[in-house]
Amino acid sequence: MALLDLDPKVVATARALAARAAEPVVSIAKAHTTVAVERATLRLAGITGADSTHRAGDVPWVNRVIDTVREQCGLEHGVVLPAFHALKEHNLGTLTELAEATAAGQIQFKLPTGKELTAAKKAATSAVAKGIKTVDRNRAQRDKLVAKWGDPAQRPWIYLIVATGDIDEDVVQAQNAARAGADIIAVIRSTGQSLLDYVPEGATHHGFAGTYATQENFRIMRAALDDVSKEVGRYVRLTNYASGLCMPEIAVLAGLQRLDMMLNDSMYGILFRDINPIRTFVDQRFSRQVHARAGIIINTGEDNYLTTADAVDAAHTVTVSQLLNEHFAHEAGLPDHLLGLGHAFEINPKVPDSFRLELAHALLARELFPDAPLKWMPPTKHMTGDVFNGYLLDGFFNLAGVLTGQSILLVGMMTEAVVTPFLSDRDLALQNVRYVLNAAGNLAEDFRPAPDGLIVKRAHQVLGEAVDLLERIVDDGLLNAIADGTFGLMKRPADQGKGADGVVEKAEGYFNPASEMLEAGR
Repeated sequence: MALLDLDPKVVATARALAARAAEPVVSIAKAHTTVAVERATLRLAGITGADSTHRAGDVPWVNRVIDTVREQCGLEHGVVLPAFHALKEHNLGTLTELAEATAAGQIQFKLPTGKELTAAKKAATSAVAKGIKTVDRNRAQRDKLVAKWGDPAQRPWIYLIVATGDIDEDVVQAQNAARAGADIIAVIRSTGQSLLDYVPEGATHHGFAGTYATQENFRIMRAALDDVSKEVGRYVRLTNYASGLCMPEIAVLAGLQRLDMMLNDSMYGILFRDINPIRTFVDQRFSRQVHARAGIIINTGEDNYLTTADAVDAAHTVTVSQLLNEHFAHEAGLPDHLLGLGHAFEINPKVPDSFRLELAHALLARELFPDAPLKWMPPTKHMTGDVFNGYLLDGFFNLAGVLTGQSILLVGMMTEAVVTPFLSDRDLALQNVRYVLNAAGNLAEDFRPAPDGLIVKRAHQVLGEAVDLLERIVDDGLLNAIADGTFGLMKRPADQGKGADGVVEKAEGYFNPASEMLEAGR
């Protein structure tokens, strides 16, 4: 039920402006590819493994092929044409064999023409189609398991972070978290992985403040959560991070291993990891096409803006980013039910009426995006070493979540942003959530803010400020707005940032069967 009486014309104007602001960036994304998109395509085509003989450590075979193709004939036409031509020319059975021969200096890549071009296209399309079919089978398997074991009985779903650096220890903690009530397990990545321009290989036991995102780690954790799902009688979802320099590859690996949610927002990488804006928008479009095909719910990162900017003054920038993310997602084929837009409980608790303002912001997001599985983030910026105050603040956060009908509730902990939380902290945090859900889970049906009260007026104010900002962004350009520090106070020019050298403008005749299949939905 709509509680804010938002003007439909203002809402429509906001969406129209977001579409106009996003369209030039979409055009740029369509006109370019990146090394990560091409690597993701080869992963769909079946390449696996790594070169363990390299002096600098394991180098994924897919990186070997991409780097050599780019050096010898460029990536302007895509990687699959020279790769599959070389595969046939050298009578090799798999792309992994091709990578091994490439590392040994036995392959000279070239762009095929004529009948050889036609043959390479056919072979590449067939190989990529097999990867897409695996993604499709995993989506169907998820649907079967949800039907068999069931979804959680309540909303919001309880989302808990587990990441020790050691995937085997993560399994133990994740299964116990599910038994304690967690509905979603997020395995956050090792510090700095978003800046690696390759995906590590195999199971890992040495992450820092997180666990490396690898295909094998995905497989191990998904199998473990399947086991505990059967035990607890509900399907426990798995989350990881498709962001950073390997966004498209990690999206593909998530589809191949049946992950259920992925953090996926180019703005996070641009603003907080200083990754080149063009690189991340190109990568984001492809990764969201993969997520749409895989039925993976994405989580966007608007909550991060409020860790650097004031949560009251910058509230409208969250709404603007949500509207932009909605358009980018729809353009990439991602429907509303997979669009987990983010927002956060980050207002300074010392601000008068801070809880009422939080309710206004949360209700605004809920009513602007009624069909989206919104992800509500806990307080971090104003958490201190006072664990009692922090526990109370998390309780208010949980109450705001149920009161405003949020979809996904990330469990806040009283030691959040102070130290790495202990297992006991997680247990107490889950107790906090369970109490609020049990005591007030249906309170939303009784909650009616006064039509002329602070909550309603604040929501209208934030929406109006969002429209004003979108008008300026349409005039100035989204890339310029990002460069000027509009979001999160971070200034990120379009021609700077990490990974800029991995962007390639497509030539006439560019071919990528993965992009074509994902665009066409076939």
